Amino acid sequence: MLLAIDVGNTNTVLGLFDGDELVRSYRIKTDAHSTADEYSLTFSGLLRDDPETTGIALCSTVPAVLREMRTMLSRYYDHVPHVIVEPGARTGVPVLTDNPKEVGADRIANTLAAFTLYGGPCVVVDFGTSTNFDVVSAKGEFLGGALAPGVEISLDALAARAAQLRKVEFVPPRSPIGKNTVEALQSGALYGFAGQVDRIVDLITDEVGGSLTAVIATGGLAPVVIKESRTVTVHRPDLTLQGLRMVYDKNV
Repeated sequence: MLLAIDVGNTNTVLGLFDGDELVRSYRIKTDAHSTADEYSLTFSGLLRDDPETTGIALCSTVPAVLREMRTMLSRYYDHVPHVIVEPGARTGVPVLTDNPKEVGADRIANTLAAFTLYGGPCVVVDFGTSTNFDVVSAKGEFLGGALAPGVEISLDALAARAAQLRKVEFVPPRSPIGKNTVEALQSGALYGFAGQVDRIVDLITDEVGGSLTAVIATGGLAPVVIKESRTVTVHRPDLTLQGLRMVYDKNV
């Protein structure tokens, strides 16, 4: 079984693959202060009833966690082939940005998976700590994209800076016209972020000079937003994990 590990700023997602099939996934909180030993205990607890891990693919957007993950792999999984998505790993994705080394590894994995599954040009919208728009060319190149504050950190900031506002559950309100503070916040967040997605995708479509093969939504908060978006065509919650599997296949 291949274990794919996607370390994000807020959550870490684990996926177990049997060949090309994702058979199980887990989501845990990312803690930049956890040690390699603590991560090993967490993983072994989650995976104790699963078949033996025969390979590992890893990407991380958190440098402190990546350091501990390297230690964990060398200390507890030294007998298991592993691939870390970073400069030097074979991904098959040309990165056409000013500084390719600053592009997050998860965005490279998303690009590979999106192009392999849906062709190009296409756009990946990843709803995480930040909302990432990854633009993939007709040749599978990573062209760049856009980064916007994520849904949860936007709501957190609003609650922290406005004395009479508070953190609310991110769910659809009864109406776009909120009749109370909670519904007004939910309306502004939901329809505001859906509108943001549609506007940015429209601009990207114009910029690439034609229609897109797909607009793929992924990330933990995607299911709420995409119901109100007219441009998102595919919901693929396992997109980054699939990209990690593909990178592993290219390297091992």
